[in-house]
Amino acid sequence: MTPRPPEVQSLVARFRRQQPVRAGSLVITVFGDCLAPRGGSISLKSLIDLLVPFGLSERLIRTSVARLAADGWLEARRVGRLSEYRLSGSGRQQFADATRRIYAGPVAHWSGQWTLILLAALPASRRQATRNALRWEGYGEPEPSILAHPTVSPADARAQLALAGIREEIIVLEAQTGDARADAQLVDLGWDLRELAARYERFIRTFKAIRDALDRGALHDPADAFTVRTLLIHDYRKIHLRDPLLPPVLLPAAWPGAAAYDLCRSIYATVHTAADRHLTLLGESLDGSLPAVEDGFYARFGGLPRPARGG
Repeated sequence: MTPRPPEVQSLVARFRRQQPVRAGSLVITVFGDCLAPRGGSISLKSLIDLLVPFGLSERLIRTSVARLAADGWLEARRVGRLSEYRLSGSGRQQFADATRRIYAGPVAHWSGQWTLILLAALPASRRQATRNALRWEGYGEPEPSILAHPTVSPADARAQLALAGIREEIIVLEAQTGDARADAQLVDLGWDLRELAARYERFIRTFKAIRDALDRGALHDPADAFTVRTLLIHDYRKIHLRDPLLPPVLLPAAWPGAAAYDLCRSIYATVHTAADRHLTLLGESLDGSLPAVEDGFYARFGGLPRPARGG
């Protein structure tokens, strides 16, 4: 086996240093990024073959997928002694929403409208669960029990609440301050942009070495490309799904989220085809080879290069 380039070794070592190692989170990344556009299912054996090189034990992988199935993200199918996992119906819905946010470009324009969600009418036992669900959608909480978002419409907010399983009657409002200073104050109250900026800056420092290695032509192996693509999106999604994706008028100058998006898009566009070859080599469902990548995949990051014919 060809030794991993030092930049890839460093990336994997960084992942392994995380305590605790969140194997389930990496499984989610692989299903969302790699498997969803290729049918959404994979044999347990193939998944183990793909993930062991990240430093995960076979036992930990088995435990993690079983837990994800118990939590409703995945569904299991058995044929004899063989197992396969696929995205559940609710899992597919949540991946579709996350995919739209992760691979979409920065917001360019803003209408000046805010969507507000009032939690005061909820039972206290349900408020925290609702906060947790909507923070993953980028909502801020400028005041206790009031969630705010500048670019989600009220209709989309209600759909997000339903998708999160929140069925109680919740008041959703649309509002406009008409005052740039008040808008800025809402942002200051609702989000910790300094912490988010610091996380984006760490992402840029980590993956700039990968971009430099690609520019030197140092990464050739499809297995390395799969590792880079997976850890790239794994890190990016954990930051980006916490990002409210505020329009530029509400962001500080030189916002690092834009540079992080450009870097992520650049690396992803460079490695995705080789990474997919590795997935084709190791990945199977119980019905045989994984299907080809669906056409919608190539709309990610504003448009990805398609592989050459026969590639």
